[in-house]
Amino acid sequence: MAELLLTHGYFLYEDPKEVQILKPYAPLGILYLCSHLRNQGFDVDVFDTTFSKREALFHHLRTEIPSVIGIYANLMTRSNVVEILKVAREAGWKTIVGGPEPGAYALEYLQAGANYVVFGEGELTMQDLLAAFRANDESACTSIAGLAFLDEKGTMHETAHRNQIADLDRQPWPARHAIDVARYVKTWRDAHGKGSVNFITARGCPYKCRWCSHQVFGQTHRRRDPVLVVDEVEWLLKTYSPDMVWVSDDVFTINHKWLRDYAGEMRRRGLRIPFECISRADRLNPEMLDLLAELGCFRIWIGSESGSQRILDSMDRGVKIEQVQQAVTMSRERGIESGMFLMWGYEGEDLEDIEATIKHVSISKPDIFFTTVSYPIKGTPYYNKIADRLVQLKPWGVSSDREIKIRGRHSQKFYSYADKLLRDEVQLARLADTPDFESELAANLRHEIGVARNGLLSTRMEVEA
Repeated sequence: MAELLLTHGYFLYEDPKEVQILKPYAPLGILYLCSHLRNQGFDVDVFDTTFSKREALFHHLRTEIPSVIGIYANLMTRSNVVEILKVAREAGWKTIVGGPEPGAYALEYLQAGANYVVFGEGELTMQDLLAAFRANDESACTSIAGLAFLDEKGTMHETAHRNQIADLDRQPWPARHAIDVARYVKTWRDAHGKGSVNFITARGCPYKCRWCSHQVFGQTHRRRDPVLVVDEVEWLLKTYSPDMVWVSDDVFTINHKWLRDYAGEMRRRGLRIPFECISRADRLNPEMLDLLAELGCFRIWIGSESGSQRILDSMDRGVKIEQVQQAVTMSRERGIESGMFLMWGYEGEDLEDIEATIKHVSISKPDIFFTTVSYPIKGTPYYNKIADRLVQLKPWGVSSDREIKIRGRHSQKFYSYADKLLRDEVQLARLADTPDFESELAANLRHEIGVARNGLLSTRMEVEA
């Protein structure tokens, strides 16, 4: 019997949208936790739910000798994690939750069945917890930094803040051997013709976007030695033979010297692998994009969010519209695709801001763009600013922050028209560069643009109740 079972609440085949996308990646967070704790002498197992069914996990919890279960929770897995907590507690397990969401909803997770909530990075806190459990001294847990728990009266207590891990190079690589990473690669390859694996080169993001959560890594940026990262990349390529990789950093190109050193080491060893990553427009310049192209970057994702400078400034993005457009152009010149994330409905956005976003994307012409309607994540400045207008439509345990309504904001129908108008305008802008600009398709697009713009105008007074 292991001292700790680590798991998460992501069941790929139970989510129709995820099945359609079919681009799963190994849960590096719990794998880093697993390798750290094993290095400290603890017996740790991982139950990877990605390709499993919840009933298989529940059967495991009900039939194995109960010990301690640690569950990673995020915004999208809340309801699954709440159900796992219930089954685990009923089966006699000691329950711990951590990850991006529990820090903001500590009381709710404790009331849902967690014995402890871990704030921030989990390695050192879990190490101290397991040591206390091993010594059969649970009273010591009340003085372990980085925790929340309930007392006998149901009152929540939080212990002292725990500092982040300063030296990431002393941490072992994630325990990929604890799960079936080859199945992730095969799933990718079967669905998309290319197998992929993921890794990180740093933890944290130092920027201050008001809608973004920093629950796990704080507002820090801690980088690994580039030579040691290349060691891991070389091992990944030899072990799993992927066709591409995903660099899972929040912002891969923050430190330009680091990227130069990393590229130099990859060059020295003759390593090159196609990859995609996330960046910020203000951290891209010709030199960095040349290095990315040399390394094999085929797609770079840029958080554009809006085409309105006024909205970007209110988000504290610290980026100019022109920088985003230049980044897309420079990427295209080097054969690197650009992906763009966009957000409708941020506080204060109106028609002129939506039109500015449509113009911005039509000018930029990224290869891919995704839109979402902004949602407030608890613990962020954005959430705090509009807290008095938030409406919880469903019970906390069966919903997510994405489902919270913002009273007084434009209706969902309004944003559906904005989405359609954006996509049609961008498609027409792409046609303008081809001989088909006067084709029947272009004429149809102009008609659809008129319909979408009329819909946008007719619904602009409809608001969330």
